[in-house]
Amino acid sequence: MYKSITFALTRTATAADQTAEAVKYIRRKGRSDLSARGEPFLWGLGGALAFGMLMIFGFLALIVWNGLVTFYPKPVQVVTLSDGTLLAGEPSRSEVYKPGPQVLEHLDEPARQAIAAEHGYARRTLFRTGNFDLYNEDFRWASDFSIVSVAEPADVYFIERIEWGPFVGFIRSLNLKGETVSGAALTRQILEEAHRRAVQRRELIREIEREEIGAVNHRLNSERLKLKRIALKQGENSDTYRQAAAESLALQETLQGRYHDLARDAQAVKAEDAQYTVTLAEIGGRGKTIPLSQVVRFTLPNDMSFFEKIRLYLSRWLEFLTDEPREANAEGGVMPALFGTFVMTVLMALAVAPFGVMAALYLREYAKQGKLVSVVRICVNNLAGVPSIVYGVFGLGFFAYICGGTIDRLFFPERLPNPVFGTGGLLWASLTLALLTVPVVIVATEEALAAVPQSMREGSLACGASRWQTIKYIVLPRALPGIMTGLILAMARGAGEVAPLMLVGVVKLAPELPLDGFFPYIHLERSFMHLGFHIFDVGFQSRNSEAGKPMVFVTTLLLISLVAFLNATAIVIRNRLKRRFLIGHF
Repeated sequence: MYKSITFALTRTATAADQTAEAVKYIRRKGRSDLSARGEPFLWGLGGALAFGMLMIFGFLALIVWNGLVTFYPKPVQVVTLSDGTLLAGEPSRSEVYKPGPQVLEHLDEPARQAIAAEHGYARRTLFRTGNFDLYNEDFRWASDFSIVSVAEPADVYFIERIEWGPFVGFIRSLNLKGETVSGAALTRQILEEAHRRAVQRRELIREIEREEIGAVNHRLNSERLKLKRIALKQGENSDTYRQAAAESLALQETLQGRYHDLARDAQAVKAEDAQYTVTLAEIGGRGKTIPLSQVVRFTLPNDMSFFEKIRLYLSRWLEFLTDEPREANAEGGVMPALFGTFVMTVLMALAVAPFGVMAALYLREYAKQGKLVSVVRICVNNLAGVPSIVYGVFGLGFFAYICGGTIDRLFFPERLPNPVFGTGGLLWASLTLALLTVPVVIVATEEALAAVPQSMREGSLACGASRWQTIKYIVLPRALPGIMTGLILAMARGAGEVAPLMLVGVVKLAPELPLDGFFPYIHLERSFMHLGFHIFDVGFQSRNSEAGKPMVFVTTLLLISLVAFLNATAIVIRNRLKRRFLIGHF
């Protein structure tokens, strides 16, 4: 009995020891084979995702913040420097720098000691001083060691002008048709009322010169081209030409009379407007007299309430979205660029969608699968990697010079040698970008068609439907969400392309929109402005990149918002198609 109990206890202890050893082995094995369970790879994938999301949100936060604060009014500071000079302007940004030996030798002892205490470094602030017509510069640096005092007087103005950029200073006097108003008599109410009337005169001059005189010039040019077309078809010695020439001459005399009347009216308004001027003075006392109509708005940034600043902020946004650019595109609005980008993207989508879908339908549903189709697919995939500038060169050569030149010779011979369609324009830019993005639509459409179960095709054919009926009523409706995904990707890429547009129609400043009141009302042959090119032009081609930096951020924000709006519209349509055709399918 004793031996049996001893044997049982021995076996139990041995089993416990083996279990403990097994647990230790499993734990040791788990620690050594951690990679076999995938945790390091999971951590790496999660870290990569987090890093990518951080970069995306950081980029968007940078654009959104700098874009939203661009139009918020900043205080105007008057800085007294150690040499006694005064500087007035908006503080733009500050930085730490290391003064050179030439700077240090001209400083006094307290300034040198302050720099030495900071290990040879100093801080400086960049002020937007404006007054380019007086200073020949828009910005000026001021180091902290050279600043004696900083003040924000309530009577300093920040004046936005049509030319020469902003003016920072004071208003000396107002000349109202020979009557000078200055000092205490120059109230804010008098200034605003005089400026409102000046803006009305400016808009009247613009309406006469652009709208009414522009319409007269358009009719004169149309009559000239009409007569030239008759001469090319029937000759200048024909009776038809002589009769048309007589009628055209009478009409031209009437139009010329109308032109002179309008020019006289415009000149009279200009003469009236020249009698209303405002005399400005910068912080140092130098004066500048300008027509009152050349002022966009007067503001007192240091004497504005929060709600007045918000109203000014919204007013600047409205100007930005609805007006034309000014000051070499560094100020004013971007309405022509916004309109051109939107119309070009819509035209590109309308062009790329049918061709991409038809090509994918043929490759997936009709073509016999073999080496030739495989080669075509490889070529389509490779086209997506071709540099965009190559498409621009092709678009200029094929669309503009060949197709456009042929159209000019056939339909517009009277306009030659001046091209109509034989140069860059909105139509050719849209088709070039459609060619650029068609591989994306083809690949996405093929994937969407391949996702439709083959059993649905077979069931439709078994019920007696033809192949086209099967594609039209069974395959395409269920593939539409995937097709819309390809179109969304194409629109996102095409809307942001700039390099090919520089060759096929985009310009720095378009004097005329592609849309006007003259038949055929939409002119696809005209050059246009684009938000992407506008960003490039303001950021890298303006006379002062620092002055154009805020416009770069706010235009980038607008471009991202436009692309997001177009994509969101397409996504809503795609989701509705999904709910309509896919719910209840499985």
